[in-house]
Amino acid sequence: MRSLFVGLAMLIPAVVPAAEPLTLNLRTRSQPFKTGEETVEATFAKRFDPKETAIVICDMWDDHWCTSASKRCAALAEKMEPIVAAARKRGILIIHAPSECMGFYKDNSARQRLANVKKVELSKSLDLPDPLCPVDSTGGGCDDEVTPKFRKAWSRQHAALTIDGEKDGISDNGQEVFSYLQERGIKNLLIMGVHTNMCILHRSFAIKPMTRLGMNCVLVRDLTDAMYDPRKKPFVAHEQGTERIIQFIEQNWCPSCLSADLAR
Repeated sequence: MRSLFVGLAMLIPAVVPAAEPLTLNLRTRSQPFKTGEETVEATFAKRFDPKETAIVICDMWDDHWCTSASKRCAALAEKMEPIVAAARKRGILIIHAPSECMGFYKDNSARQRLANVKKVELSKSLDLPDPLCPVDSTGGGCDDEVTPKFRKAWSRQHAALTIDGEKDGISDNGQEVFSYLQERGIKNLLIMGVHTNMCILHRSFAIKPMTRLGMNCVLVRDLTDAMYDPRKKPFVAHEQGTERIIQFIEQNWCPSCLSADLAR
């Protein structure tokens, strides 16, 4: 009789515990009176299934043509690494998106995973308003004392950020990223990296295109930075310029959260 029970137990698949829900404290903004510019901040908690959630790390390059931007990116990478590791451990998919650096990763299994995904048509596109960003980034937004000439300084993602070849993905192509998210049944996309008023909004895998494709996007606001020069409008400190862009995104595109929610 005992051997019968053992045999039956072997036939019954083991129960895999569900991943603990991810709770994010989301911040958004509204404009209660359309006759003025006043906005009101609101926060609310939202639970996400880690298996239906991914992180995109946007353009965290190893170098930049703007020295100030490069230094801030390096500091951001150090801060980002333990947060990404904690999110990966919870079962959240990590996609590394260092644009224009795919050649460096052509033999990496994480790159091949997205390069070989079955592509889906990007036919769905929500018709959403597209207001102008509130900071002036003409000239590139570099806040070096002397603005350098533009050059392609990057060749790979910053080395401080670990890429797990068994679990992660690498791509700078919106169709590849969206196709893989669809294949995995992922609905929620957390975006971190640089730069908030440029690549974070406009890359094919970033906030504007993915929101238009119906993804639930969230900006991780303390793991981002802007290309903004305080010598340009609105003539505020660099950190204040970045915060204004974050608030602009919260009002017009998607809510934001803090990285602590991912590490909790």
